[in-house]
Amino acid sequence: MKPYEKITDQIIDLLEQGVCPWKHFLNSPYVLQAPQNFTSKKAYQGFNNMWLGFFQSFKGYESNEWVTFKQAKAFNGSIKKGSKGVPVIYYDCVFVDEKGNKTDQEVAVGKIPFIKVYTVFNMTQTEGIPFSKIELEAKENNPIESAEVIVNNMPNAPEINFGGARAFYRPSTDAVHIPKIEHCKGPEQYYATLFHELVHSTGHESRLNRKEVTGAVNFGSQVYSKEELTAELGAAFLCDQAGISEHVIENQAAYLKGWLKALKNDKKMIFEASAKAGKAAQYIIGDNLF
Repeated sequence: MKPYEKITDQIIDLLEQGVCPWKHFLNSPYVLQAPQNFTSKKAYQGFNNMWLGFFQSFKGYESNEWVTFKQAKAFNGSIKKGSKGVPVIYYDCVFVDEKGNKTDQEVAVGKIPFIKVYTVFNMTQTEGIPFSKIELEAKENNPIESAEVIVNNMPNAPEINFGGARAFYRPSTDAVHIPKIEHCKGPEQYYATLFHELVHSTGHESRLNRKEVTGAVNFGSQVYSKEELTAELGAAFLCDQAGISEHVIENQAAYLKGWLKALKNDKKMIFEASAKAGKAAQYIIGDNLF
């Protein structure tokens, strides 16, 4: 396998599942710390910066530092069993003499560039190595009253836990997890993300009982994609109700475009997801507001 093929295959797989790595990282609602190597403390550059930043954001890792298997071993640590690493690109060159043989840089007459791909693991995937958890940068984001009204007035609302570096809804505990508002790029992005997770929560059996939430769902499957479409469309409806659509509509459109690619063989899916999103939004804010 050529150096680029492993990474290219992963990117294609993500795109086919409706996930756009560079947009997910660049448009992340959170103020993230740039990924860096644990040993050298140097920040990754170029493609590696975007690629590892995507996994930090998407996986919700609590560290922005990465390490190779050998580096972990050198610190008397190990990689947790079952952990999957991330391939990154390393550019270097070999110095050669007049005959093209490898030699020292001081006497070389030329150099031959080459590319290597090696695997790194996030520090949260290691054992036996002390490391500092990521500290999200804080911004002065003030709550938006119209959005707060929607959140606080949701009937039969799930538990909302504030903190961490990742937003998600966990059906088993019926709880939404979201970083604090000061750790988001802006208050509008914070509420758009919170609305997305609250729409997911309406699928709980105690609310609208959507099979996409109550049943067993695999990442990247048609059912998963449909639920993501529903959540983002529902979030768009709620953002419009709160009067913050103009601040987040571009990111929402980019997100939806990705999932639509994954659903290109089902022309009715967008309409079905839209109908379910409407019901979810109406459940959250009530008939008197929607």
